[in-house]
Amino acid sequence: MAISCNNIGVIYNNLEEFSKALAFHEKALAIQHEKLPPDHLDIAYSYKNIGLVYIGMKEYSKGLSFLEKSLEIFQKSFTSNHPIVAELCNNIGLVYKNMGEYLKAFMYHENAVEIAQQSLPAAHPDIQLYTKNLELIITEIENNLP
Repeated sequence: MAISCNNIGVIYNNLEEFSKALAFHEKALAIQHEKLPPDHLDIAYSYKNIGLVYIGMKEYSKGLSFLEKSLEIFQKSFTSNHPIVAELCNNIGLVYKNMGEYLKAFMYHENAVEIAQQSLPAAHPDIQLYTKNLELIITEIENNLP
């Protein structure tokens, strides 16, 4: 049931129907908290999904909180150079960029690139995406220097 709720939530998020997406993700998370240990990977994915919904709603602080919870579980469950860790670092970097916290964004984007280069094939599109995001934040930092 939780998996189905999460999948429906992802669809609603893609359709930018954020309140419906959030309702389904929260229902999935409630089921997971009842049935699973607190550091289960399914809970980490639910946190990630909820974080992405909040980001879509431009509620960056809430989104960041959920992405960080997700990252914490994934870092405990996988090696530190797992592609999902790179993805979350990239997403957190984007949130910090949107919040105007460019140095924090830089750190997360740099970490995403390093992890992706270690864990993905050299031509993988995620490496290109994360590198582009890192370059954009470097430009943003340079443009905001006194």
